[in-house]
Amino acid sequence: MSETEKFLEATMPRLTEAETAIHNGDAGQWIAMWSRHEPVTLFGAAVTRAGGAEARRTLERLGTLLSDCTAFEIEVVAAGASGDLAYLVAFEHITGSVNGAPPEPYTLRATTAFRREDGEWRVVHRHGDSLKSVAGHRLAEQLQASDR
Repeated sequence: MSETEKFLEATMPRLTEAETAIHNGDAGQWIAMWSRHEPVTLFGAAVTRAGGAEARRTLERLGTLLSDCTAFEIEVVAAGASGDLAYLVAFEHITGSVNGAPPEPYTLRATTAFRREDGEWRVVHRHGDSLKSVAGHRLAEQLQASDR
């Protein structure tokens, strides 16, 4: 089994579970996957964060905006792993509620970088944005509003 296959085998179930949870309003599992060692960065659809504390606060806020996830699927476009670094490029297909609106489907494009720490893959960078959709734009607007 290749390094990339081992990375995906170890990471995809945790990532899918954590992403489904945050889209149901619980950011805890997703935050737990993030590194506690700098550098950590988050480039979201509406916000850019540098530093683990800032990223965690944004993820906590994101969890308050999302609910009623009825479907979540990660479509892997590309992935790689070498030594203690790995990446995942994917489309995330979600049906859920943003800020209390009725659930609707939307797709996020996400590139996530991981670093192996104490034998576990941890997120050190994520860049995500939404494909054009009402829910995606609503989510971006809510995150921008929380920065004001």
